[in-house]
Amino acid sequence: MTQDQVTKAPGKKGPNPVDIHVGRRVRIRRVLCGLSQTALAEQLGLTFQQLQKYESGANRISASRLWQIAQILDVPIAWFFMGIDDDTDRLEEFRTKRETLELVRNIGTCPPEVQKRFRALLHSISEHTQKSSQS
Repeated sequence: MTQDQVTKAPGKKGPNPVDIHVGRRVRIRRVLCGLSQTALAEQLGLTFQQLQKYESGANRISASRLWQIAQILDVPIAWFFMGIDDDTDRLEEFRTKRETLELVRNIGTCPPEVQKRFRALLHSISEHTQKSSQS
């Protein structure tokens, strides 16, 4: 993310790109931890609507609140800023889909042998799909 992307023009409406990124990272970690918006909001002493605004970037998260969120979600504060300089919007969109996050969380609870077989299955499907699309 460049300085121009971070600094909004005077009068420009909408959330700041940094606030959007941090909010998205809060959502990713919350879902990976298996927490609902309501559950995290309760731990923070907020309504789930306020948490929604944080996650969308509509409301900025203060430093003290971000520290509190990091403690609950068991990550360092820097985690929320990881990838801020990447221009991988399409990949990021896939990575932040609820289905993707739940898949990652659920496969992480499976025994290593099941994880290995699942990866092999996905690899096989991917190869088949690529060959089919090239034909």
